[in-house]
Amino acid sequence: MFFGTLLVFVLLCGAETGRAGKVLVLPGEYSHWHNMRAIIDELVDRNHSVTVLVSSSSPTVPHARKERFDYKVFQVNMKKNEANAVWSDFINLWMKDSVTKYEQISLIWRVMTNFMVLADDICKGMLRNEDLLHTLRESHYDVLFSDPMMPCADLMAQTLNIPHVLSLRLTFAFTFERLCGQMPAPPSYVPAVALHDHLTDRMSFTERVENMLLYIVHTTIFRVNMKLTFDQIYTEIQGKPTTMCETMGKADIWLIRTYWDFEYPRPLLPNFKFVGGLHCKPAKPLPKEMEEFVQSSGDHGFVVFSLGSMVGNLTMERANTIASALGQIPQKVVWRYSGKTPETLAPNTRTYDWIPQNDLLGHPKTKAFITHGGTNGLYEAIYHGVPMVGLPLFADQPDNLMHMKTKGAAVVLDINKMESKDLVDALKTVLQNPSFKESIMRLSRIHHDQPMKPLDQAVYWIEFVMRNKGAKHLRVQAHNLSWYQYHCLDVVAFLLSLVALITFLFIKSCSFLFRKCFRKSHPDAKVQKSKKE
Repeated sequence: MFFGTLLVFVLLCGAETGRAGKVLVLPGEYSHWHNMRAIIDELVDRNHSVTVLVSSSSPTVPHARKERFDYKVFQVNMKKNEANAVWSDFINLWMKDSVTKYEQISLIWRVMTNFMVLADDICKGMLRNEDLLHTLRESHYDVLFSDPMMPCADLMAQTLNIPHVLSLRLTFAFTFERLCGQMPAPPSYVPAVALHDHLTDRMSFTERVENMLLYIVHTTIFRVNMKLTFDQIYTEIQGKPTTMCETMGKADIWLIRTYWDFEYPRPLLPNFKFVGGLHCKPAKPLPKEMEEFVQSSGDHGFVVFSLGSMVGNLTMERANTIASALGQIPQKVVWRYSGKTPETLAPNTRTYDWIPQNDLLGHPKTKAFITHGGTNGLYEAIYHGVPMVGLPLFADQPDNLMHMKTKGAAVVLDINKMESKDLVDALKTVLQNPSFKESIMRLSRIHHDQPMKPLDQAVYWIEFVMRNKGAKHLRVQAHNLSWYQYHCLDVVAFLLSLVALITFLFIKSCSFLFRKCFRKSHPDAKVQKSKKE
């Protein structure tokens, strides 16, 4: 009996072990890493072996720390402080209060040049390191899980010949998803980008014209930019013409970090899976000192303020403008800010280098969230039902907050142009108008009403790819079509040719019959014929 029980136990343990796989992770930086970290922890909890491949220049992935998973660090020429400076320049590019057009163009050129040097360094550090590639091949990974923020991750998956799962937010104008992933984006009701309030999924004729032109412009800029940058790196590494978009398009599953509580209704492909808010969780108790501060707010409650992990400080002018506004509301304010203390900082506001944002947003006294519009913070606000005042800075943040604005859950301001009064008015609107709370609670109910938790779904699809050695059966055949075949322009040309040929033959036949009949029946023709006789 004992040996029988022991045998069953061993078999069950073996079955559990057999389901475990080996996952290679190429992470993004900053909040992108925090988002992927939640998935990595869950994979480890399910007995998968996880290795995080990271460059020695990574500014935010703590590869020296001891974890439940393994870090594999590859060396690059660029130092960590140099890489951090590249990202800082990118952030500061959007924080300039007053620069000339020439200075702005010069800054953009410098930032893009430095970023491509960083990308080239990382790509070649990975893919020209034969020892590293040999070690990775010998490890026999089942899947590669990456964020597009990590350059050449798709090329690594192709080099190792393993399935690839991407994690990303629907990008600026849907360029990656639309042009590389072949996700349909009808310009009649899918807005290209939310730079203007009026471009939502309900557009007038003139707005549809504008939207169509934006799609054309975005597509052209994206194609030209890729041809001059990443396509050259990919081609050099591969030794043959290779495009980044085609390589990225081979990904088996695209995990999109949003959901229908956020997105406008739109077409979605079978290998695109929504997992927005996968990092969200119930709030935990706050640190004692912070709890005492928020409890001192009384019935007024408190406001959470954070511009994310990429923005630690502001110009003193901006900081004073914001601090002055925060001092004019009755609520307490918890502000994540690591810069020099503003001169106008009021007693109701406390600054912290770091805050437990999810726990603060889940606190019963939280009344509003001032945010830059990063996807992670935005979903924590949706999860806990907290209305927002948006101060978007760059990348997808303006688009994120415009979605929240059109859904009635946020007021959006321009951080570089706003005055203290603008921020005060925005906060009063969100705090005093009950429609904002009602709207965010409606989105929160939608978010929680899912058949599977977002984190479980993300891990499920990674495991699905491991079990099935990929998910090519979910990729549409659009990847194998040329642009004119995709839009059926060859079919249209053929059908138009047929119509033209039939029309031509019909006209010719009618003309011939008309001349024939006209000559026989015309009286002058008969007179001429009798005279000749």
